Amino acid sequence: MSHPRGPLAQLRRGHEELVLELLRKHGPLSRGELGKLCQLSRTTLYDILAGLVSTGAVVTATQQDAPRGRGRPAETLTLNPDAGQAIGIDFARRAVHVAAVNLAHEVVGSASAPHPADLSWEERVDLADRLVGSLTDGGLRLGALSAIGVGVVGPVGWPEPEDDPAGLGPDEPAHPVQVLLSSRFGVPVLMDNNTRLAALGEAIWGAAAGGLDVLYLRLSHGVGGGLVVGGSLHRGAYGLSGEFGHITVDPDGAPCDCGGTGCLETVASIRAVLDAYRAAGGRAGDVPELAKATRAGDETALTLLEGVGATVGGVLAAVCNAIGPSVIVVGGELAETGAALIEPIERALRAQVMPVSRHRLSLRRATLGEAAGALGGIALVLHESPLLSRYPAGPDLASGLIDETERATRPTRQERQS
Repeated sequence: MSHPRGPLAQLRRGHEELVLELLRKHGPLSRGELGKLCQLSRTTLYDILAGLVSTGAVVTATQQDAPRGRGRPAETLTLNPDAGQAIGIDFARRAVHVAAVNLAHEVVGSASAPHPADLSWEERVDLADRLVGSLTDGGLRLGALSAIGVGVVGPVGWPEPEDDPAGLGPDEPAHPVQVLLSSRFGVPVLMDNNTRLAALGEAIWGAAAGGLDVLYLRLSHGVGGGLVVGGSLHRGAYGLSGEFGHITVDPDGAPCDCGGTGCLETVASIRAVLDAYRAAGGRAGDVPELAKATRAGDETALTLLEGVGATVGGVLAAVCNAIGPSVIVVGGELAETGAALIEPIERALRAQVMPVSRHRLSLRRATLGEAAGALGGIALVLHESPLLSRYPAGPDLASGLIDETERATRPTRQERQS
């Protein structure tokens, strides 16, 4: 789904989204009913409907869908759930998660599969392709919603409009997964940080649904998160928002992959927690085994998670005092250890968040599980949530990717500035 650029194209897309949203909300409607609800002129509405019908996004309602009344019923229009699907893919460090929705925003399904950390991008895309096929019985229909939203580990950025007035985009090559997916499916690919997309998913469909100020933290193989501020997902300059895992918690601690020392990720990632547990004499090979040990009352596990929770809670309290969220959502595999981790986080928040706001703060477990990032990718594609109203649409790659000849002839950013 390429995003319209000109003002008239953007206006038309806005009208299309308005009509589609009314049909999602109210079900089958006549043209007259749509006209009353959308307040568009008859000429504009009929032109918009003609376009949506021609693309297959909207169809005439079947007899059983049509409202009953006296006389010959007016023709009613409805969303075509078979018109196409939007796909979200979360490429986590050691797993691929996918989700799909149809035009009516009904979730077709979600699926996940683990993989080795060193799996190539080609193999990861192959795995994602198989998972998508499992959701759609091999019959993926890329029509009116033909686009893919992708989450990847690490910062994802592109030039801000004021830094790129010509709209030429970044000088750096596209991410390998964008090239591979666009070539495989022949559709645009939108990409963002996967934990930020998980925050978006939880804020739309999950534990923080309806929240205007939300802090999301994911404790997984990496530690990161996202912020919803004033009802909008916060991206930050250069796409660097939500890197909570790289807040220093121990200046004399272990080196971090980011180049720093003693980051939260060196204490609260899966590897760090399991390594610390085994070093203390525990015998857990993975998080489910660690969770089982806590439920059995293993003092070593409980003591370790008490310290990890206190450290996590301290970081969250500092961020809370800076931005003032009403909801904190904690997700990721480590959250599956339950109360052993969540309760010390909550105690640290009560102790360190300013008294004036601590009683207003709600700490919640994430509810979307492994599908959160993939669902956030779908939201990024649809770009219809109010949470994205001030969020840049980002770069996309249509089926006609920029070829190397064109890339070679483009001026570099340095040349453009000279």
